Amino acid sequence: MEGRAKLVLFSFFCSLSLSLSSSFQHQTLVVNSLPKPSSLLPFHQTQEFSEPETSTTLSVQLHHIDSLSVNSTAEELFSLRLKRDALRVKALNNIAAAALPNATRSARGRDFSSSVVSGLAQGSGEYFTRLGVGTPPKYMYMVLDTGSDVVWIQCMPCKKCYTQTDPVFNPTRSHSFVSIPCRSPVCLKLDQPGCTARGNKCAYQVSYGDGSFTIGEFAAETMTFRGTRVPNVALGCGHDNEGLFVGAAGLLGLGRGRLSFPSQTGRRFGRKFSYCLVDRSASSKPSAVVFGESSVSRNAAFTPLLTNPKLDTFYYVELVGMSVGGTRVPGITGELFKIDGAGNGGVIVDSGTSVTRLAQTAYTALRNAFRAGASALKSADGFSLFDTCYDLSGKTTVRVPTVVMHFSGADVSLPANNYMIPVDTSGRFCFAFAGTMSGLSIIGNIQQQGFRVVFDMAGRRVGFAPGACA
Repeated sequence: MEGRAKLVLFSFFCSLSLSLSSSFQHQTLVVNSLPKPSSLLPFHQTQEFSEPETSTTLSVQLHHIDSLSVNSTAEELFSLRLKRDALRVKALNNIAAAALPNATRSARGRDFSSSVVSGLAQGSGEYFTRLGVGTPPKYMYMVLDTGSDVVWIQCMPCKKCYTQTDPVFNPTRSHSFVSIPCRSPVCLKLDQPGCTARGNKCAYQVSYGDGSFTIGEFAAETMTFRGTRVPNVALGCGHDNEGLFVGAAGLLGLGRGRLSFPSQTGRRFGRKFSYCLVDRSASSKPSAVVFGESSVSRNAAFTPLLTNPKLDTFYYVELVGMSVGGTRVPGITGELFKIDGAGNGGVIVDSGTSVTRLAQTAYTALRNAFRAGASALKSADGFSLFDTCYDLSGKTTVRVPTVVMHFSGADVSLPANNYMIPVDTSGRFCFAFAGTMSGLSIIGNIQQQGFRVVFDMAGRRVGFAPGACA
């Protein structure tokens, strides 16, 4: 009788175990090595005026900064990416910590020096495109960044200019360059507006935390995006640009502030844009950014944009929970990500950060839940900022727990390669989240890849559309 009871009890626990394991959700991860550097795809510059200035939509291809470093190995590029990422996160946290209601615009430019560096462990401007500036248009590489507002480029004459890929822009050779009076409403939107030494022209200056700075004239100019002309864009024409600036000619700010490109062109493009950042191993599909009504995907799941009283640049959203294996992770609630009355905390969506950072308490709970669900995988030593890694050498596919980010009104189910990523060429994969003690959580571009991410400032919302990169 006692033996039968033990058998029944054993059968019960086996059935319970099978039931629990069958309800736990997994998905397939294709085991690929680190992507090799891809060559820079050619840009078409022969269709400068193919679109009228009244066009209400435009799109441009985006390229990852790694494509400028074709002589580097995959492991070298990944190491540089993580170094840039750490500096980017530090810069964003410094901006958030230092921001005051009357000083938001000076702070938001601080990450530009890191945004244009290629091949150095500085910054985090991961995606750039080729744009025309002036009339006739002179084409140059520009970083696109949701964490900055001010648009600016280097200009002749140079008191001091850093090295860039293309010739420095000469405003005297452009028929559309127009100076802005130093007392005009546009000039007064700058945090430190001023007048040039000669003439009644708007002067700007932006300083950076690493000692770098740019000083010059704030003017209006025409920009050309793959044939679509956009006139009267207020931008900085930097004549004295000193510090660790290397590579791109300038930056196209895509933040929420009044001087960002989406805000300036709001009447034409409806203060809406979206981008799709494809997996860099899928070299046949370029990433792209779209401005205007066509940027809004019909199948996107939207979450409201939140307002931070301290900062008007960042795209704040409400993260209310996380799921692993189809089950909500206990302890991860919206309270961990609230913006307090002083403007601290919150969650932002950022194009320039690679790895998602979560408040430490939330990350620890997420990591532990993932480890429990991935216990069948062979563990490996941590790597850089990653503390949860696995040895997948010799495998072509594995089953990993599902991960879902729950935003207010939108559940975003991540593909497996958006959170299990290769970190070397020997088969080591790591869980691509990290914790932060700063209070500011950041949704990075690794987690965004493969989604069309919609920034609808007019509708005060951010959307995520899976599989909409075609």
